[in-house]
Amino acid sequence: MRLVVDLNRCQGYAQCAFLAPDVFAMHGEESLLYNPHADEAQREQVMRAATACPVQAIRVEDPDDAPAPAEGGLSGVR
Repeated sequence: MRLVVDLNRCQGYAQCAFLAPDVFAMHGEESLLYNPHADEAQREQVMRAATACPVQAIRVEDPDDAPAPAEGGLSGVR
């Protein structure tokens, strides 16, 4: 699964970091770090986190819908 977070929309409420701490983490009070290529085993937590986002900034894409993942770690410092 591939995650895309609209960092312009994200307001740092941190609901995602609370619900899926292995995928999302706050860096400071307003910057979000996340793994854009979360493991499939984390799908349930990620879906809960995306649903709980007050500003709906998280989009979850299935592998068939997304391009092949590039290697790398965390994304999304704003």
